[in-house]
Amino acid sequence: MARLPRLNLPGIPQHVIQRGNNRQACFFAEQDYAVYLDRLRQYAKQYAVSVHAYVLMTNHVHLLMTPATEKGVSQLMQSLGRFYVRYINQTYQRSGTLWEGRYKSALVDCERYFLLVSRYIELNPVRADMVAHPAEYPWSSYQGNALDKAIALLTPHPCYIALGATPLLRKAAYQALFRHHIPDYTLKEVRDATNKAWVLGEGRFKEQIAKQTGRRTSPLGRGGDRKSADFKGLSGNQ
Repeated sequence: MARLPRLNLPGIPQHVIQRGNNRQACFFAEQDYAVYLDRLRQYAKQYAVSVHAYVLMTNHVHLLMTPATEKGVSQLMQSLGRFYVRYINQTYQRSGTLWEGRYKSALVDCERYFLLVSRYIELNPVRADMVAHPAEYPWSSYQGNALDKAIALLTPHPCYIALGATPLLRKAAYQALFRHHIPDYTLKEVRDATNKAWVLGEGRFKEQIAKQTGRRTSPLGRGGDRKSADFKGLSGNQ
C-alpha cells in the first residue's frame, strides 16, 4: 500500500517521530544530544516552528511542534536531519545513512490530545525502563515543562498555559498529570496515528481536517472514536 502524504497545517500541532536506520543508535555521546537540541532550536526559529515537548532516545526522537506555515515542520526536519547526519559521520568517521527513511507525523487535536501526547513523549524513557521517573532523564522537555529548568527551545502551547494562572501553578498541574497511567489502548492509538499518518483527535476534529485537506484522516472501515469519551480525563482535567 502506498504511503499517505503527511498532513501539514499551520497552527495545528504535530507529533513527529524519527527513528535511526534499522532501529540502530543515532546518539552515541552526551555531546550528540546537545548538538541535536541546539540545532533543533536554531531551525525552529528559522522556520517559525514552536517546540512544545521532546525526548531524544538512543535510537529515535519524539517531537511535539506547531508550525506557523504549512511547510515549517517538513523544512525543519529536512534541515535538521541532513545537518545531524553530516555531524555524526564527521564526528565518528562513518558514512551512509543514519535515519530510517522519512519521519512519521500526525496532526494532534489540541482540545483532548495535546497534553496526552506531551505526556506520552516525556514518559518514553520510563516505558523503556531507562529511568523510574521522567524527571531523571536529561534529554527530554519534562524538566522544563514540569520543573525549574529553563529550556530556551520550548514554547508553551495555549493548552499548557491554561493549566494555571502562574508558571508555578502550571508546573504543578502538569506534574499531576503524570500520576495517572496511560492505558495501553491509548498508547496504541498514539503510535498508530503517528506511524500511519492519521489524525490524532476526536470525530469533529478529524472531519474538520478532512474538509481542509481533502484526505482521509483515519483508516477505512473503523467505527470512529468509540473510546473518545475515555480521553476526557487524560488531557488535563485530572
